[in-house]
Amino acid sequence: MSASDRVGLREAAARLGVHYMTVYHYVRTGRLAAEREGATWLVERADLEALATPGAHPVRERPARPGRLAERMVRGDEAGAWSIVEGAMASGTTPSAVYEELLVPALRHVGDRWEAGVISVADEHRASVVATRVIGRMGPRFARRGRARGSVVLGAPPGESHSLPVAIVADLLRAAHLEPIDLGANAPADSFAEMAAGADRLVAVLIGVTAEGLEAAVRETIGAVARRVDAPVLVGGRAIRDRAHALSLGAAGWTGPSAASAVAAVESLLA
Repeated sequence: MSASDRVGLREAAARLGVHYMTVYHYVRTGRLAAEREGATWLVERADLEALATPGAHPVRERPARPGRLAERMVRGDEAGAWSIVEGAMASGTTPSAVYEELLVPALRHVGDRWEAGVISVADEHRASVVATRVIGRMGPRFARRGRARGSVVLGAPPGESHSLPVAIVADLLRAAHLEPIDLGANAPADSFAEMAAGADRLVAVLIGVTAEGLEAAVRETIGAVARRVDAPVLVGGRAIRDRAHALSLGAAGWTGPSAASAVAAVESLLA
């Protein structure tokens, strides 16, 4: 999309025939989608035209945004990536929805492009670094006051190098008023067991796997936990096909196909 397809808030106000602060209010309340670049908010002309149409519905996030976020991440443009995330939240998108509807699809888009040979390994790593920084800035928005309902140990087993899916699940657990104990990527089996044994009101242990060929490491981790605590171990991630696959590895259950379903699986244990 070219720069001519977007305008600043003052020009948007002039086109709508309203005060500048009125347009700003539209952006902050989610009636008008906007993207921040530096200190300037930009809106798309098409959104303005839709808003100016009698009986127009509120303008929500556009499906193309995950692709635009992926492009910023691949370019290593942290500020640009954050402006898209910030714009989504200013338009009324919750932090959880930013992960589920924007960041996770963007990461999937990057992964698909890498697998197709469109981008290089270096591009994929650079995108991951930007995503890590975005998650770091998002983290405090998931904090909840008061005592957590219980704790969840989670991480990726030995040989699994991807920590981003685990970090995303950890934040969503925090939003659900649970205390995540995040071990990150390539965590030794004994580390899972140690953290589980010392956890306060442990609800479950989650193991995330995206790489193929790690079944032995998953079984070892589940066994190490079982020797220390009597708590359900749930397994999920792109490399775990379904519940039957998870059970075949010795797990008590499957976390499902997404970060949101992983949180739902933990909620079902509490229920």
